[in-house]
Amino acid sequence: MRLSIRAFSLALLLAPAGALAKDPLPAAPKAAPAATRVGAVIASKEPVTQAQEFVGRVEAMERVNVRARVTGFLEAVLFKEGDKVKEGAPLYRLEQEPFQAAVQQTQGALMKAEGQAGNATAQRERAESLLKTQSGSAAVRDQRVAEEQTAKGDVVVAKANLDAAKINLHYTEIMAPISGLIGRTSVTKGNVVGPDSGVLTSIVSQDPMYVVAPVSQREFLRLQADERRSVGASVQVNLRFSDGSKYPYPGKINFVDVSVDRATDAVTVRATMPNPDGKLIDGQLVRVTVQGEKPKEKVVIPQAALIADQQGPYVFVVEDGKAVVRRLKLNGESGSNSVVESGLEGGEQVIVEGLEGLRPGAPVLAAPAAPAPGRS
Repeated sequence: MRLSIRAFSLALLLAPAGALAKDPLPAAPKAAPAATRVGAVIASKEPVTQAQEFVGRVEAMERVNVRARVTGFLEAVLFKEGDKVKEGAPLYRLEQEPFQAAVQQTQGALMKAEGQAGNATAQRERAESLLKTQSGSAAVRDQRVAEEQTAKGDVVVAKANLDAAKINLHYTEIMAPISGLIGRTSVTKGNVVGPDSGVLTSIVSQDPMYVVAPVSQREFLRLQADERRSVGASVQVNLRFSDGSKYPYPGKINFVDVSVDRATDAVTVRATMPNPDGKLIDGQLVRVTVQGEKPKEKVVIPQAALIADQQGPYVFVVEDGKAVVRRLKLNGESGSNSVVESGLEGGEQVIVEGLEGLRPGAPVLAAPAAPAPGRS
């Protein structure tokens, strides 16, 4: 009995594998992947106003560097740095006594010259009377005429010196030449200032302001072609600050440079922007949106549908129950939507929900996406 068990075990070990599984079960068919549920919207065409965005810089329409026009000791600084000043407001006062003395001195010189001129006139008249009575000579008369002319010339010079002295006295009060915001002062009370002292302070106007932006030739010509007329007469300018916030007041282009910068192939475009709240600051960098007045039909899609990789932006659309990639060229924004320049014709089902892990060609089951806040 023991030998039979050993023989049976040995037979099992030596038996071919096929003998133990003579009729194997057939393999189960591979199951098709389940369709992913996604939310989709229809790519629609809407009237969109064409816009281009550039980097620009804010410039004051008027900027004045205040300088001293006469030399003297600074007695007082009459403004607060950073305040608004009006045209004609006093800014600095220089020591006035030396200039007042100069005015008095020139007044005395004028009086002296006028006295000498009066005497010279009397001498000339006397010489002419003597010449008529044969008691005088023509030579004496001519000499008296010359002396009179010299004296009158001295009067003119004395009057000019008096005017100059009064002007210099006036310059001891340095006034604001324009209205605007005033900067910090570079000098303080007690210093000697003069024409060689450099800029004492600066004033920049506030409302309105300029915004200057270099626009590439290609973009500039595109705007002109879109509007079929001059850019300056047809487009609106809007601004965005560096933090993304929008400036509430639109402006208008008022100047396009007459030549192209050869180094950058750009045209300098300048717009006038209202600045009633003083939010625009001279020298500030802003994003400038140049927007046409004529709306055009463009395909728009929600920004939530956009995906980007190294090749650029794209979306998934539903075709024959599958997710298909469409590469896009975008052209700005319209509210919460993105404007499509090319890649969609309108009417496509664009996937906006369920994009996580979605692969090209994957089966999808599309349903209308829930409206996002701010999207109808």
